[in-house]
Amino acid sequence: MANPEHLAKLKEGVETWNRWRQENPDADPDLIAADLRGAQLRGANLSEAKLIGADLICADLTQASLVRANLREARLCGSQLVAATLTGATIFWADLREAVLTWSDLSAANVAATNVSKADLHGANLSKADFIESNLTEANLSGADLRGANLRQANLSRANLNKADLSGANLRGASLVGTNFEDANLTGCNVYGVSAWDLRLVGAIQSNLVITPPGESVIQVDNLEVAQFIYLLLNNERIRNVIDTITSKVVLILGRFTPERKAVLDAIREELRKRDYLPVLFDFNKPDSKDVTGTVTLLAKMARFVIADLTDPSCSPYEVGKIVPDTKVPLQAIILDGQRPFAMFTDLLDYPWVLPPYKYKSAETLLANLDDVIAPAEAKAKELRDRQ
Repeated sequence: MANPEHLAKLKEGVETWNRWRQENPDADPDLIAADLRGAQLRGANLSEAKLIGADLICADLTQASLVRANLREARLCGSQLVAATLTGATIFWADLREAVLTWSDLSAANVAATNVSKADLHGANLSKADFIESNLTEANLSGADLRGANLRQANLSRANLNKADLSGANLRGASLVGTNFEDANLTGCNVYGVSAWDLRLVGAIQSNLVITPPGESVIQVDNLEVAQFIYLLLNNERIRNVIDTITSKVVLILGRFTPERKAVLDAIREELRKRDYLPVLFDFNKPDSKDVTGTVTLLAKMARFVIADLTDPSCSPYEVGKIVPDTKVPLQAIILDGQRPFAMFTDLLDYPWVLPPYKYKSAETLLANLDDVIAPAEAKAKELRDRQ
């Protein structure tokens, strides 16, 4: 429990308390488990004070000095710590939910395993602070100095780190779901084991990100969103096998999903499955847009070859025309006998990976002779890969 004399002196007011601290420099303030809920402690000298388990909920600690103070398990949720100095403070297991720490100095502070969710740390000095396993969900860390900070296994989901400086920070195993890193500096961060989803990275500096754990040869990448994937690709044989399977077995089927055409495409898909391919159907009778075109292009780049049904003259040739110039993947068009492909298709035949259209008289004959469609595409795929 708190020293009664120390607690009584503090409750006399900040001016009296600070004078007492000045007159008694060797005093060791004992405020353990003190009830300071809502206390007015603006500018108080609480450096090196023992505030273990203290109740500081909604307290005003604006511009207070908490240098090397021990706030272990203290409750500070909703408190005001604007421009407070907590250099080297121990805040382990504390509760800082919704606390306001704008422009505060927490450099080298131990904030491990602390609940800092929704706290306002805008512009705070958090360099070399220890936030290991802390909950920083939805915290405002915009413009904060987090250079060299330890954020290992911290939860930064939906946190705002806009323009924050995290250079050299340890983000190993951190949860980064919906985190805002716009214009942030992530240079040299260790991002091994991060869970990164739906990040906002416009303008972020992402150079020299370390994707390996301590004790292993350092591997660096320059893209946070792909860091976890690259590490898995390098160290997980099953992942590599999946990639190899995709690039060797995926067949992208493009066409129009009208009831009549859908039946033909479904039949082609079933036949491809029997031949140990992984068919992917994409209906390109959709409004032309960058998203649709980007999706088709990505799928095409993953495929061994593409089968495009051009039978219906009303189907849009846009996606086919867009993917061919930038995607060196065999494209085998199929078309019902008696119909003609869209006019631009003749120009696409100038690309060596575009094969002449295969004409068929009926769905039955197409399926019966599907090897005549697959064989040229397979031969072209092998030819293109042998050239690489």
